[in-house]
Amino acid sequence: MKIILPLFMALAIVSCIFNLTQIDWGDPVTGKSSVAVIGVMASASAFLLLLILILSKRVAQKLKNR
Repeated sequence: MKIILPLFMALAIVSCIFNLTQIDWGDPVTGKSSVAVIGVMASASAFLLLLILILSKRVAQKLKNR
């Protein structure tokens, strides 16, 4: 679990960066750009959820050691 969560976080960041390069900034809500915008939001959400999971595990571990 110590290796998998940071790996997934790195994949979410890479996916976010890739999707940012696919957006047509002149018209970001049509065609493939809309899919890229959705991909950016999804990968950013995944990153934040994984970060929350890691932080909650740290808090649980500290409470357990109390």
